Amino acid sequence: MNLHIKNMVSLRCKIIVKEVLEKTGVQFNAVELGEVEVKEKIADWQYQLLKLNLSLYGLELIDNKKARLIEKIKHVIIELVHYSDEQLLINFSDHLSKKLQYDYTYLANIFSESEGITIEKFIISHKIERVKELLIYNELSLTQIAQKLHYSSVSHISSQFKKVTGFTPSLYKQQKQNHRNNLESICII
Repeated sequence: MNLHIKNMVSLRCKIIVKEVLEKTGVQFNAVELGEVEVKEKIADWQYQLLKLNLSLYGLELIDNKKARLIEKIKHVIIELVHYSDEQLLINFSDHLSKKLQYDYTYLANIFSESEGITIEKFIISHKIERVKELLIYNELSLTQIAQKLHYSSVSHISSQFKKVTGFTPSLYKQQKQNHRNNLESICII
């Protein structure tokens, strides 16, 4: 049996979910972003307790099939942008379709309808947040960051960064206060 959890977007969230599962006595096989594989069907009282305890951390159990699909879309994007060095050999829409086994047009339509933004804008928001993080770490050049995040060129990443943040990457890097958003709050540009 799988449980689906909304707003579970970071490795820290996985740790919190594991702690909540253990606290409520729910045995599990695996915890991934947005999804938990439990060993056996859980009792109603455990489900309600789990729901309550997760809500204390801004997480919520998802019962609706459409909402689960929206969360899966978000997790594929977050996984690829923030946690993977995988070089895509196909474009992202094909990758998303293949990974979730749905037509991209269908995924794009339900995502936009539910979230009020396009998948493309969601991806851009996360890529820019990742660029900010990599600029702050100061371990990679802008050229390396552009390659890592699958930008076609340094000028493309620079213009998109400026459009979203109002700063060039170099000016952002020079600021004393580098404002970054947590993954849970990234949704619109």
